[in-house]
Amino acid sequence: MKTFELAGTARTELGKKAAKAIRQNESIPCVLYAGGQENINFTVAENSVRKLIYTPNIYQVKLTIDGKNFDAVLKEIQFHPVTDKILHIDFLAVDDKKPIVFAVPIRTEGLAAGVKAGGKLKVELRKLKVKGLCKDIPEVLVINVEALELGKAIKAGDLKFDNIEIVTNKNNVVASVLATRASRGADNK
Repeated sequence: MKTFELAGTARTELGKKAAKAIRQNESIPCVLYAGGQENINFTVAENSVRKLIYTPNIYQVKLTIDGKNFDAVLKEIQFHPVTDKILHIDFLAVDDKKPIVFAVPIRTEGLAAGVKAGGKLKVELRKLKVKGLCKDIPEVLVINVEALELGKAIKAGDLKFDNIEIVTNKNNVVASVLATRASRGADNK
């Protein structure tokens, strides 16, 4: 997993009024959930998180809040419903000994047998939720689709990866090969 460095400033004033004042200063109110310890409220500059949020990559965040260092991952982002401006960010502190649940992007590789027969590959899920130690979570889950035949599908329960457990519903279809008119026409001849 790639790392992203982010500096923040601790905040003492909480509530709607304080959060509104923070947003007017082009900053974002944030919370670091420290897992059993006291949560840390802080702010970050709005422009400092763009490369963390607007990317398909996943990152382990090296947070520095008033000189103290923390390892964290992005937990949740709240956007304004009309302007899409970031309203709030939640981070989750990670521990080398405790597993975390994380949504990891999927990438398919290979040419499916069903596609060679005239079908069309359809990727149903873009991310899978996995559980594992932060150091074991990959940047992307590579799924080989070469053996996938026409009308068949790969489900989340069919996949296995080293050192991580898939927690997405086992019956969810990850990728399938659909029949096209061309492939159905070939069957009728």
